[in-house]
Amino acid sequence: MAGRVDGKVALVTGAAQGQGRSHAVRLAEEGADIIAVDICERIASVPYPQGTEEGLRETASAVEALGRKIFAVRADVRDFEQLKRAVDDGVALLGHLDVVSAGAGILNFGELASLSDADWQDLMDVNLTGVWHTCKAAVPHLRAAGGGSMILTSSTAGFIGMPGIGHYVAAKHGVIGLMKTLALELGGDKIRVNTVNPTNVKTDMLMNDAVFARFAPDLPAEERTLENLIPRFKAPHALDVGWIDPIDVSNAVLWLASDESRYVTGVSITIDAGHTAQ
Repeated sequence: MAGRVDGKVALVTGAAQGQGRSHAVRLAEEGADIIAVDICERIASVPYPQGTEEGLRETASAVEALGRKIFAVRADVRDFEQLKRAVDDGVALLGHLDVVSAGAGILNFGELASLSDADWQDLMDVNLTGVWHTCKAAVPHLRAAGGGSMILTSSTAGFIGMPGIGHYVAAKHGVIGLMKTLALELGGDKIRVNTVNPTNVKTDMLMNDAVFARFAPDLPAEERTLENLIPRFKAPHALDVGWIDPIDVSNAVLWLASDESRYVTGVSITIDAGHTAQ
């Protein structure tokens, strides 16, 4: 049986770990070749481990083990010319571009009234400007292919306010606005644009001491264990889970990338265990 994205080429940003790696592998499982991009270096304001060159190689190995081709390259989504070269080189190697998963993102913390300019700017540059850069670099290739699907990663924070991460909230709201406008601007080119909006996802962005401290400021550091925090992670959800797995988001990305969603554009798909139902 043919895969659901058989013969397609997909660009995935943030591909060295977490959701990005999961998306790349899931798309490859269903027949896509992959252009995998990651900065592979630490951004100073980010308080948890980020993608590495070794991680990007691991993503490439996982895709190749499925019999698919991959062009894995270091590039910073904040730098449009660098990103454009990476995308152009990937398309030159793999032949065309049909799918974009713009998922590179970071998280840091601070109340808006006291947040540093550097923390604000780092996050905005990656989570909003970086998504725009990814779309901008991809659109000429999608047009040349006769259309395609762009899937932008937003969040439940794209719908509601969340204290302590107001800049993240603003960026993720912005991604939805970007998506809606691109869907209108690119519909005539047969390019669909949507967002995925997950709740907590079990990746390094969630499973780290900085996040645990935000969820449990009342507990001493030695008591901020995952076991102790599970009830707090579960609290916002209608379903009895504290988080979802990357594959849960990847399956939504796959559907939006496939022809099964051929008339779906301009919408946000929530994978949130009921977080935004209230």
